[in-house]
Amino acid sequence: MPDDKSIDEEKALAEIVERLQERFPDASLEEITAAVEEGRAYFRNAKVRDFVPVLIEKEAKARLKGKR
Repeated sequence: MPDDKSIDEEKALAEIVERLQERFPDASLEEITAAVEEGRAYFRNAKVRDFVPVLIEKEAKARLKGKR
C-alpha cells in the first residue's frame, strides 16, 4: 500500500498535467504526460521529496518550450 506522501505526489503530478494543458493548449496530452514523466524519472531517486513536484513541473515546462 502506498504511503501518504506518494499519494500526495501523485495528486500533485495530476495537477501539474492539468496546469500544463492550460498553459500549452497546442501540446497533446501525450506530449505533456511524456514531459512530466521524463521529469519524474530525472528526480526519481531524490531523497528529499518535498520539492520534487515543483522541480518536475519546471523540467516539464522547459521540455514543452523546447529548451530540453
